[in-house]
Order: sequence, then structure tokens, then C-alpha cells
Amino acid sequence: MATSKVLGYLESRKNLTGGALGLVGLVLTFTGVAGPYWPVVVAGLYGAGALIAPPERPAPPAFPDPSAQLDAVREDFGKLGGYLTGVDLPPGPAARLTELTDLLAALLEPGWVAAALARDPEGVHALSRAVRQDVPEAVDAFVRTRWWTRLTPGTEPPEVHLERQLSLLREEAERLASALREAEARRQETHTRYLEDRQQ
Repeated sequence: MATSKVLGYLESRKNLTGGALGLVGLVLTFTGVAGPYWPVVVAGLYGAGALIAPPERPAPPAFPDPSAQLDAVREDFGKLGGYLTGVDLPPGPAARLTELTDLLAALLEPGWVAAALARDPEGVHALSRAVRQDVPEAVDAFVRTRWWTRLTPGTEPPEVHLERQLSLLREEAERLASALREAEARRQETHTRYLEDRQQ
């Protein structure tokens, strides 16, 4: 630990600035300006350099890699799939749920789509929110509400709300997929222009 502190100081701005001014002191000594007091001049210039050096910049925080975040979302998507297989849904919402989960699975599948998604933190957040919050909450609310509607016939069936919610979530996932597709197309166009410019 002491060795790392010493190495840290040797690479610090204070030491580098002090060392540069100390070299100026040595140059003054060899030109005869410092005279017999050259050790004081060199040490004084080193100390002055260490005092006037700019403060060290703190290291930026290390945030998790987006691809690692996608791995966690994939794992949670697997858990969500296990939960959804145990839920009995009417045919309409079940079809919408299948469409949505198929689209989410395609977005999470390793490959170029996941690589494009990893470059889009907002997309990762939207996908994470859909998997971890929106879909399970919608299905759970349906399950709880369906039980109460049996006791109060004549109210609007909860599957209407669930089907609408799942449709909205699918539209959101489709917009995300479309945005990723457009971003990849722009990226390819940019690379093509770069290669064309390089030929000129």
C-alpha cells in the first residue's frame, strides 16, 4: 500500500511540476546564476512547483458496462417467462402477450441487435423497465382484478385493460426496435461516407 502511494506521488502533477522547476534550478546552477546556494535554489524551485501545481483530477466513476446490464435484463426476462407460464390468460390478452414477449426476446437476443442496444442507454432502460416492471405489473393487476370482478358482475372485464396495456407496451418495443434499426442504418451510411472520403 505504501508502494502504491509512493508511485502515485511520483506520477502526480505536484511531483512533475516540481521536477520541471527543479530542472530549471539545475540549469541556473550550471550557468552560474545560482552560485554556491544551488541546493537551496533547486529545492526551493521544486517546492514552489509542487505548491503551484494544479490539483489532481479525481478519477471518473466506473459505471457498469451496458452489455453487462443487458445480461442482467436477459436473466430477469427468463424469470418473467417462468412467472408468465403460470398465469392463465384469456385468448386475446394471451395473444398480445405472446407478441410482446417474442419482440422483447428478439431485442434481447445476443448479436447485432443487442450490440446496437448496448450503445443506447435509454433503450436499455426502456427494455429493462418493460421486463422488470411494466409487464409483470400489468399481468399481476389483471390477476388481482379478475378475482374481484367475479364478485361484482357487470363491470368492465379486466382483460380489456390488460389487452390494451400489452398492446401499448408492444408499440413501445416496436418503436425501440425501429429506432435501433434507423441508428444502425445511419451508422452504416456514416461508415460508407468515411470510406468514400478516404479514397479522395
